[in-house]
Amino acid sequence: MSVVKAPRVSVVLPVYNQADHIAKTLTDHAQALTEAELDFELVPVVNGTQRDQTLEECQRVSSADPRVRVEVLARGGWGVAVRHGVAQARGDWICYTNSARTQSEDLVRCLRYATAYPGTIVVASRRIRESVHRRIGSVLYNFECRFFFNLASWDINGTPKVFPRTFERLLELEREDDLIDLEFHAIASREHYPLVEVPVVSAARHGGKSTTNFRAAWAMYAGAFALARKMGKPQ
Repeated sequence: MSVVKAPRVSVVLPVYNQADHIAKTLTDHAQALTEAELDFELVPVVNGTQRDQTLEECQRVSSADPRVRVEVLARGGWGVAVRHGVAQARGDWICYTNSARTQSEDLVRCLRYATAYPGTIVVASRRIRESVHRRIGSVLYNFECRFFFNLASWDINGTPKVFPRTFERLLELEREDDLIDLEFHAIASREHYPLVEVPVVSAARHGGKSTTNFRAAWAMYAGAFALARKMGKPQ
């Protein structure tokens, strides 16, 4: 009986109503990772009630490339999809990233850093936003997170995020909402996991529309404060 070799790198991609571009995104990522000579699996997590053919597009790519392994969730949400994908990942390094924004070259760059320095978390730090309002909102949120959690990072929600499977506490994330990225950084800080940031200079969307609005942003500000009260500020 043949033994299926586990991939070195698992890339988790939450997907929601992205039929207009997800097939090309997955294909481009697979090609770039292949050219980079990385042993990988792509794990698109199709989550929530879909209003288009996203699942069918993911399955079409998977049928042509077995390194693309589709996961399906009835429940929607960034944190729900990230948690599920991380739990299903089989690689020695686990990465999760925004499937609507991540460029293949940035994904490869972060993975190269991570595999070159195996005891280190690698996270993207975005340098461009589409609007002044998004930049201001991001600065306020990151300042709040730095203050309450004693963090050094200036882009809490930046992806890709890559970490070695040996950092077991990051396999136990609990948040099921947008605050999962803050929980990720807070745990990394508390466990003293080394972390480096890689600048990412493009934030252009592949397609679709952002789900971030004023109400979602306000919920994150309030949620960060509540999470800080629950976890406590590290020393």
